[in-house]
Amino acid sequence: MAIKINLSNIWKDDESMGMIKQGPENLSYVCSWIKTVISQNSIQQILSRIDIVEIVGSFVKLKKRGANYMGLCPFHNEKSPSFTVSPSKEIYKCFGCGASGNSISFIMEHEKYSYVEAIKWLAQKYQVEIEETEVSPELKQHQLMADSLFIINNFAREYFTDTLFNKEEGQNVGLSYFEERGFTEETIRKFQLGYCLNTFDSFAKTALDKGYNLEYLQKTGLVTIRNDQPADNYRGRVIFPIHNQSGKILGFGARILVKSDRAPKYINSPENEIYVKSRVLYGTYFARHSIDKLNECLLVEGYTDVVSLHQAGVENVVASSGTSLTQDQLRLIKKYTNNLTILYDGDSAGVKAALRGLDMAIEESLNVKLVLLPDKEDPDSYVQKIGAAAFRTFIDENKQDFVLFKLQLSMQEAGTDSNKKSQLVNEIAETISKIDKAEDFTRQQDYIRQCSQLLKIDEQGLIALVNKFIRERLVKREQANTRNNAAAPPDDALSEEAIAAMEAAETGFSVSSLLNRDEKQERELVKILLRFGDMAFSEEEQNTVADYVFRLPYDFESLADSEMVKRILREYKQLYDAGNTPDKKWFLYHQDMELSKYTAEILEDREADLSINWKERFEIDTVYGDNAYLKDTISTTNYLILRKIKRLIIENQEEAEKATEMDQIMRCLEMQVHLNTLEKELTQGLGTVVFK
Repeated sequence: MAIKINLSNIWKDDESMGMIKQGPENLSYVCSWIKTVISQNSIQQILSRIDIVEIVGSFVKLKKRGANYMGLCPFHNEKSPSFTVSPSKEIYKCFGCGASGNSISFIMEHEKYSYVEAIKWLAQKYQVEIEETEVSPELKQHQLMADSLFIINNFAREYFTDTLFNKEEGQNVGLSYFEERGFTEETIRKFQLGYCLNTFDSFAKTALDKGYNLEYLQKTGLVTIRNDQPADNYRGRVIFPIHNQSGKILGFGARILVKSDRAPKYINSPENEIYVKSRVLYGTYFARHSIDKLNECLLVEGYTDVVSLHQAGVENVVASSGTSLTQDQLRLIKKYTNNLTILYDGDSAGVKAALRGLDMAIEESLNVKLVLLPDKEDPDSYVQKIGAAAFRTFIDENKQDFVLFKLQLSMQEAGTDSNKKSQLVNEIAETISKIDKAEDFTRQQDYIRQCSQLLKIDEQGLIALVNKFIRERLVKREQANTRNNAAAPPDDALSEEAIAAMEAAETGFSVSSLLNRDEKQERELVKILLRFGDMAFSEEEQNTVADYVFRLPYDFESLADSEMVKRILREYKQLYDAGNTPDKKWFLYHQDMELSKYTAEILEDREADLSINWKERFEIDTVYGDNAYLKDTISTTNYLILRKIKRLIIENQEEAEKATEMDQIMRCLEMQVHLNTLEKELTQGLGTVVFK
């Protein structure tokens, strides 16, 4: 029996999902939670209430244009509206940047939510109570712990903000500090900054009196034990709450305001079930929309840098909080943009800090630039000195390519020392070798050309050295895969598709031009099933379009070439065999976003997908439109069967050419006659025939 729970008791962010355990081995565990916590009944209730115009209209000003609605695209900057919402098809499409999808994918893309977060956002909007199923005791305990920590953090955030604005010490010490830094009240409230009184246990007493658990208070880092008594851990410090991507408080950064040789300048929350420092960037919640629109993320070191830049109007900025960049943080940035610009102080320490994350950023296919600020300046001080407009101009004019900057800096250090130069060549080749994804091929070749010129070495020699590092890494991963009995290829191994795409790029073809035109007919079959699968095909036999398609003696999944079409047909057939005929919503709002997006693309086609050359090529008459779905169904299925027959004809001809025995030749000739007869029957529109 399903258990009904409140939305507040369900995790609402990717970070809290990670609390179960750390590491990729827990992916299946998390995925099973996604499938089991939200019941299909709840999802269906939500989907039945969805109004895409209402949802998109919450974020975009829409105007009715005929049957559709138009507005300015929220995913790129434009002055003339090219963003279209179709209420009948339940999809959106931007003809400027190409963004498309459904209500759920819109929420996911606009708010940077996961599928589960988007479903819960919609559940709140439409007041659907989520049903929870099959939750293990262990998972339930973790879930309750996460909820408790979020609740405590939110209470602490309210307490510290209230102290800052309404307590005398808060105003005289904390608020005065922020005002000296040039922060306005609007900015302070936006970032929910606060202050902790410089007393032994003011916060701890208040929290315990409110009934909050001491163990959980310690786990958040807000309270510590001194002399066997609960004590405030952040006393006498200004507070910077750290938000997740949904705006919930993961933890805090607390800055001391008096010089002390014994106390650290900053204290950060300890890692716990909801806060993992390596997966968080300060300011992401406030910067995500600006990063998305400007297609660039500025990375700084400290909390105050972020706050100050935001106040100046430079909002596409986040901070690493003084720690070295991690893979998870880089992946978080890539969720919003591929363009990362790192702003650091111009001293040697700042440069070295910037270089530490280079190779990881390269592996994530990020386009990394570096901006070194003038001596003795940081982003906070510099933007206040020159203003936002001049600051942006400075960034644009002083961006340096990260790889080339590293090379030039290392060349200065190496000087004329041949051993150091040899080591440098190896280092830069290893760095370039990590740019090995198909889509980055041109970029890699460009780096090889520029670096060989700067180093004054043979370009082909550098290519060979880069390839050597690529091979070594692939061998190591293959060996690791063998040891772990892993069947999957390494992440950075180029697939056949990637190699094909790379070759296409070299010859000037776009990836889209490589699409097999026959896929259009396969997509048409999917469109027919999604739109008309439950419609009557024959009143006499009382069967539906889906009945007709799946009762034919052909497996259309095997006839299809497109893997996406195969996946849709496979799942559709499974549901059909189980007694259910899914409608377009099942796939349009599918949890697999790749499948969902593909479905939206099929449904949004304005032109008929069937080839206009059918009549010329196969003499098949085709009628289009909602009222012609019966003829479309027959034409589409006939085409796919005919395509199979034509392939068999070619194979049979090849076999006949190679045949040496008379019996074999006769069998091929008989088969050719049979196949030609079937082909003729189909092209003359005599209906579907059975091929044995």
